[in-house]
Amino acid sequence: MLNLNQDGFQKEVLDHKGVVVVDFYADWCGPCRMLSPMIEEMDKTNKDKNVKFVKVNVDANQGLAGLFGVMSIPTVIIFKDGKIFTQQIGVAPKNFYEEAIKKAVTAKSS
Repeated sequence: MLNLNQDGFQKEVLDHKGVVVVDFYADWCGPCRMLSPMIEEMDKTNKDKNVKFVKVNVDANQGLAGLFGVMSIPTVIIFKDGKIFTQQIGVAPKNFYEEAIKKAVTAKSS
């Protein structure tokens, strides 16, 4: 799973044609440590090459966190063709993320 910084974000997320699940986290965050294995498992079992999963450490990338209004972590933002499709603040059940990803995959691009 890619761990992105400001330099790679444009190419890997904003320029990507498809769905990107971005996990904004920090190493010291307890709920982030609960969410990470769930996101990593979805990444490993993902068969759709148009869907990818990445992580952004907010401590090391405060500019990116600010750009997308990340005030609380964990925050998962799902991008579709470089635009925000939906976001979830805090930890949700795995099926919530799976359903949100399915909706993003099947949504018409704007």
